[in-house]
Amino acid sequence: MQKFDLIVVGSGIMGTFHAYHAARQNKSVLLLEKDNFPVGATVRNFGQVVPSGLSGRWFNYGQRSLELYQALQSKVDLTVRNNGSVYVASDDDEWQLANELYDYYQKIGYTCELLSRKKCLELYPYLRPSYPVGALFFPQELSVDSPVLMQRLLGYCKEQMGITFLNNATVVDCQSANGKATVRLANRQEFEAEKVLICNGHEFRMLYPELFANSGLIVSKLQMMQTIPFPNLSMKGNILTGLTIRRYESFQQMPSYASMTTPEHYSDLKKWGIHVLFKQAEDGSVVIGDSHEYADAQHVDDLGFHTTDYINGLIISEAERIVTFEVDKIRTTWAGFYSQTTEEIYERQIDDHIQIITGIGGKGMTSTGGYSEENIKKLFT
Repeated sequence: MQKFDLIVVGSGIMGTFHAYHAARQNKSVLLLEKDNFPVGATVRNFGQVVPSGLSGRWFNYGQRSLELYQALQSKVDLTVRNNGSVYVASDDDEWQLANELYDYYQKIGYTCELLSRKKCLELYPYLRPSYPVGALFFPQELSVDSPVLMQRLLGYCKEQMGITFLNNATVVDCQSANGKATVRLANRQEFEAEKVLICNGHEFRMLYPELFANSGLIVSKLQMMQTIPFPNLSMKGNILTGLTIRRYESFQQMPSYASMTTPEHYSDLKKWGIHVLFKQAEDGSVVIGDSHEYADAQHVDDLGFHTTDYINGLIISEAERIVTFEVDKIRTTWAGFYSQTTEEIYERQIDDHIQIITGIGGKGMTSTGGYSEENIKKLFT
């Protein structure tokens, strides 16, 4: 039986970053993936690395992740682009929150800049003049193309970090005995390690199903879409809008948030958890989204794997209110899924050798790099 210091089950961004940090500590690592390639939330997101939207320790992890992505980009092209994030306020309430968050980040030394309406339209000429009141800009934040990033990051981990990566390797059992943990695959192969990390995303049926059934974990379904390429459009960075200001936790910590009301034109959008974001991909197309529907861990299938035209229509209509380019020129649509918990993240120690980590919600691409670095240090201390 082949033996390792660490076995990681699940090669999404959570599992891969844990494997990467363990390898940096000269640990022998086996990374297992049930599919040919990660197909979950890691590759079905915007590819925005935006610590500005987070609070508490997750903001700190996000800052560290910015450094890690940049360091990796210097070694291998992961599509990391340092082109910043901008939150565009569309009314006085959103602008007030943007100003309060600016003051907060000024105090703690996280670089940002307030943009007047005039400056906003100069820098982002594809915004409709009727939309912005002002904006809050973070120059240090990043964009990535998530599926390409994962392919190249996994390749780097195999070729340069010495990580053993097995795809199409479904783990059906994980047990501890005699001071070690053993994982068994569907093809009956077995591997042994000092530690096993299960980074299962929203897959709750293969390992510890009874535990997950009573975990309180919730799955969020997101609808997103991507336009045809626009060769004459040059979109700078991550474009986040008034609905995002009303949704992200960093803004929710500000004094004025509690007294905000929801304008009538936002009511249907709020019902479906819609906040409109834009990011231009390397081929010139624009990723647009997203919405949020929820189900508990036992009823994930109730969400379905389809996309609903009505919800996409709401997103497109709001996008048309914000930008001038043809957002209805859609090339593809998809649904993404991620698990979340009211406790920030689901961490469950099965025993001294096996740990489950999931339920990070929408913080994964932004904060996992820093979080997993800290977790690996704890694991092997």
